[in-house]
Amino acid sequence: MSETQKTASESRRNEKVGEVVSTKMQKTIVVEVEMRKAHPKYKRVMKTSKKFYAHDGQNTARVGDMVRIRETRPLSKLKRWNLEEIVRRSALAQTEEAAAAK
Repeated sequence: MSETQKTASESRRNEKVGEVVSTKMQKTIVVEVEMRKAHPKYKRVMKTSKKFYAHDGQNTARVGDMVRIRETRPLSKLKRWNLEEIVRRSALAQTEEAAAAK
């Protein structure tokens, strides 16, 4: 495959950035994505949020982290997203790691 075809197929997949709200499951995280959209009738901009289940194979994400998730094939009944990268670590996760290292 040429480089242009590869990037075109990669960009076709939907990506979202959100905050991890739960890591209680094995290899699965719950990511809450906040969206701002105008009300259809009143045109007032409102915040809406939606939760997505994402696959985290190495269990690297922690609660409070900002992560990028990418759409993928269905992995289970609810999981249709894959953890792409951790954009920003939460301050709470950094203090837990420091305490565990001591």
